[in-house]
Amino acid sequence: MRITVFGATGGVGGDVVRQALEAGHEVTAVVRDPAALKAGGERLEVARADLAGAEALLARSGTEWTAVRPPRLTDDPLTGTYRRVTGGNPRAGRSLSRADTAHAMLGAVEDPGTVRRGVGVAY
Repeated sequence: MRITVFGATGGVGGDVVRQALEAGHEVTAVVRDPAALKAGGERLEVARADLAGAEALLARSGTEWTAVRPPRLTDDPLTGTYRRVTGGNPRAGRSLSRADTAHAMLGAVEDPGTVRRGVGVAY
């Protein structure tokens, strides 16, 4: 699958890029500063862009997109165990690790029910 990651140099974005490449996906990393990107490889393309209004722009486009919305992010390790609500937020969800947020993002792109929708994720 071909995946575009906005904010690919951030904590979550970096995890998404790394996990997606490890899973064999082709990745376009959208970044403000290409020198700050830690990942590399044949299946990685880097695009420089300002991200202001990216979700609103995507919503008006014909592009298939999914917006994953975590609560407070932590630096805890990947567990693969969290709650996900398409079109809403998990009740009383207070935090999620960056690694689990990245995991949830990659899971959402495989789910046709999340296309052009927001997905809330939390423990």
